[in-house]
Amino acid sequence: MRATVAGLHAELVHYGLVVWTAGNVSGRVPGEDLFVIKPSGVSYDELTPENMVVCDLDGNLVEGAHAPSSDTAAHAYVYREMPEVGGVVHTHSTYASAWAARGEPIPCVLTAMADEFGGEIPVGPFALIGDDSIGQGVVETLKGHRSPAVLMQNHGVFTIGKDPKAAVKAAVMCEDVARTVHVSRQLGTPLPIGSAHIDRLYDRYQNVYGQRSPR
Repeated sequence: MRATVAGLHAELVHYGLVVWTAGNVSGRVPGEDLFVIKPSGVSYDELTPENMVVCDLDGNLVEGAHAPSSDTAAHAYVYREMPEVGGVVHTHSTYASAWAARGEPIPCVLTAMADEFGGEIPVGPFALIGDDSIGQGVVETLKGHRSPAVLMQNHGVFTIGKDPKAAVKAAVMCEDVARTVHVSRQLGTPLPIGSAHIDRLYDRYQNVYGQRSPR
């Protein structure tokens, strides 16, 4: 998991979702009440499996020579409250964070949004870093919601997934649709997709699209 999480941080850089040392990926250690997360304030080109840190589900450091990310309490809260989640990502990606700064959900006006998010990308409450308040907002917003992404008001993006790679994919797709819908609004009023069509698109993408294991 150290190697997986370290490697996935390069994807945040590759897709232009982060600057300097902001942003982080974490991954739950299978079968353990532990997760791996980026160390605080370490540049992306210096990240290695060895300098990843391991925390328990209360956010306490278990292994590692560095202090964990300043967002560790938020990640820990998500893992405690959503046992199905195996990966969490946080970014301040430009377009999605611009929607977060407005406190406005991204409306479902693209089939790619219906596929990946099952509807709009919701906005979570304003919360300060320092305790698990952000994690509480993430969980409150995403529990019972099909979207794996939430725009935390005045802050940025948090995404969840069955594993860290799925959470990174959600962060990449969130920024992509945030940019496209923004451009669309510069041209006029985007056309919403009906809820029945959203349901069909989401079901197809989640259950039919891609390669499936033979039964």
